[in-house]
Amino acid sequence: MEHANLRYLQLLSESFPNISQATAEIINLSAVLNLPKGTEIFASDIHGEYEAFSHLLRNGSGSIRLKIEDAFGTALAEEEKRDLVTLICYPHEKMARELATLPNGTERRAWFVRTIEALIALCKQASGKYTCSKVRKALPAEFAYAIQELMNETNIAVDRDAYHRAIIQAALDTGRAEAFVEELCRLIQRFSVDHLHIIGDIYDRGPAPDAIMDTLANYHCLDIQWGNHDIVWMGASLGQLGCIAHVVRNCARYGNLSILEDAYGINILPLADFALEAYADDPCAAFGLKGNPDLPERQLEVSRKIQKAMAIIQFKVEGQLIEANPGFGLESRRLLHQIDHERGTVTVDGTEYALTDTMFPTVDPADPYRLTPEEESVMERLSQSFLSSEKLQRHMKLFLEKGSLYKIDSGTLMFHASVPLNEDGTLMEAEVFGERLSGRALYDALEHCVRSAFFSENEAERARCRDLLWWLWLAPASPLFAKSKMATFELYLIEDKAARKEVKNPFYSLQDDEEAMGRIFQDFGLDPETSRIVCGHVPVKAKDGEDPVKCGGRVLTIDGGFSKAYQPTTGIAGYTLISNSYGFVLAAHEPNFSKQDALDNGVDIHSSRRVVERVDDRTLVADTDTGRRLQERVDDLTQLVDAYRQGLLAEREPKTPNSRIANT
Repeated sequence: MEHANLRYLQLLSESFPNISQATAEIINLSAVLNLPKGTEIFASDIHGEYEAFSHLLRNGSGSIRLKIEDAFGTALAEEEKRDLVTLICYPHEKMARELATLPNGTERRAWFVRTIEALIALCKQASGKYTCSKVRKALPAEFAYAIQELMNETNIAVDRDAYHRAIIQAALDTGRAEAFVEELCRLIQRFSVDHLHIIGDIYDRGPAPDAIMDTLANYHCLDIQWGNHDIVWMGASLGQLGCIAHVVRNCARYGNLSILEDAYGINILPLADFALEAYADDPCAAFGLKGNPDLPERQLEVSRKIQKAMAIIQFKVEGQLIEANPGFGLESRRLLHQIDHERGTVTVDGTEYALTDTMFPTVDPADPYRLTPEEESVMERLSQSFLSSEKLQRHMKLFLEKGSLYKIDSGTLMFHASVPLNEDGTLMEAEVFGERLSGRALYDALEHCVRSAFFSENEAERARCRDLLWWLWLAPASPLFAKSKMATFELYLIEDKAARKEVKNPFYSLQDDEEAMGRIFQDFGLDPETSRIVCGHVPVKAKDGEDPVKCGGRVLTIDGGFSKAYQPTTGIAGYTLISNSYGFVLAAHEPNFSKQDALDNGVDIHSSRRVVERVDDRTLVADTDTGRRLQERVDDLTQLVDAYRQGLLAEREPKTPNSRIANT
C-alpha cells in the first residue's frame, strides 16, 4: 500500500479505530445508498412574496395532498382531505377553528384521537424513504419517544391499538394534545421535502423578504443561488452606495419602505425630510408606484418623492462609479451630462429624446454627478444604517453560508439568470479586473470577488469587490443580469419605448439550441445528453403560450411570477420544479391564493403538474452525487478494514463510544 494512502487511512482510523466500528458504518451507509432519493423542490424569483412561498413550503408544493391520497385513498371524503391539508399547513389556526365548533370535552377528545391517528399514518407515509436514524433526529424533542412508539408497528407485546390509544389519551390528560398535533404537522412538512433549492431573487418587489430569510434560516436543508436582486442587497449591507441607492429606490417604487424601517431598522427619516424639502413643489409624476400598493395618499406622495430623490442620487452615484471603473464598460449609462435642460431633452446613443420630467433642483449642469451636501448627508446616514442593521447582516451571512453563484448537483446545473453567450452561441467573455473570462471560469472569479467583498483582509480588495457587486447586479456582461439597453434613467425619464426596450443576452433565444446549450454543459464539466439547466430571472409568459421547458427538457426556466407585480404578465403565480425518485415534475401555480382563503374555505394553491422527465428505474441515493460521495466513503472504509486485517494498522478501543450513524 502506498505511503500517502496509508497515511489517509491512519487519519480515518481516528474516527473508526477498529474493524467493528468501520464495518458498522459500511453497513449503515450501504443501507442509505439503497433508499429512494428524497424529494427536492426548486423555486426561483420569490421577490418577497412570503405568504405564497410559505404555503408552498408548508404543503410541499402539493406533495402533502398526494401523500394523503396514498395513505387514505377513498377512506376519507374530499372535504376531510382538504381539512387535513389545511391542518398540516396551518395547524395552530386550523385547530383553533375546529375546536371552537365542538361543544363539549367528549367531542374534542374524539377529534384529537381521530386527528392524531391520521397524522401518524401520514408521518409513516412521508418518512418511508428515510433511515430510522434520520427520522429519529427529525422528531421534536418533547414528543420524540411518543411519536416513535406511535409510528412503530412491531415489538408490541400487548394490543397495539390499545397501546397507541393510551399514548394519545396521555397527551390529552396532560393538556399537551394541541402541542402534539402542531408538532406532528410540522414533522409531516419536514418529511415532505428533503432539500430545497432557491434559484435566486428572494429580495425586491414583494413586501416580506425578511420573513422569507427567517424561514430559510431555520430550514432543515437548502442551498441558494444568488440572484441579481440578492446581490444588490448584499452590496447594500456592505455600505456600497450604488447598491444602497437601488435598494431604497426600489422599496419606494413598490410601496415597501416598511421593509427598511420595520424589518431592518434602517432609518429613512433623514431621507424623507430631504425628499419632502427638495421636491416640495414637484408632483413627481414620472415616479408613480408600481403594482398599485394599498397606501394612504400621504404615504403615496412621500414614496413618490423619496423614489425620485433616490433615483437622482442613484444616477449621480452610478455616474461616479462608472467613471472610476472604465473596465465595467457602462459608459452608456452615464446620462445626466447628456441632458439639455433648456430643451427638456436627453441624448442617448446620438438620438435626442424628450424627458418625462424636467425638474432637477439638485443637479448642477456644470457638474451633474456631484452630490449636494444634503444628498451626501443622506447617503452617509443610510450607509451607517445598513452597516449597523444586525438583522440584515445576519440574513446576508445566511446568503454566504448557504449560497453561491451556481451549483451542480447530480447532473443539474443551477444558476439564477444565464451563462452569457455571443450571437453564434459561443461563450461570451467579460472583463473582471483586467482578465477576460467566460462560462464557468467567469462564474468562479465573480464568486471569489463576492466573498472577497465580505472577507478579504485587504481593504483595497474589499473596496473594489464591493463595487463589483454593483456591477454584477446590472451589467449586460454579468451572468446575473444578461440584459442591456434599458437603464434606470430610461425607465423613469424617457417615454419613447424604442429607448426603453430591453435586449436580452442571446442565451435566452438559444435555449432550444442543443449545440449552444451543449457548450455550456461541457464548460461546466457535464454530459450534454444527461444533464439539465435550472434557471430563472426572466418571467415565462405562460398566458401567451411560452414554454418554460426548453431544449427537449434539458433547460428549465422556472420564473413564473411569484411576484404579484409580474402575474398579469405571466398569467400564473410561479413555478416549482419537483424532483423525486420517479423523475421531474413542473408545477405551475394559479394566482390569488391567500392563507385566509385556505383557512376559511380549505382552498389550496391550485397547480397544474407536468411530468418533465420520468425514469424507468426508481432513482436511489446511490445514483446521486450524495450517493457517489457515500460510496467513496464505503470504499475508503473497506480499505481501512483490509488494513486492519493485514496488520498494517493496529485496532484499538475508541476513546469515547462511537455514536456515528448514517444520517443521509
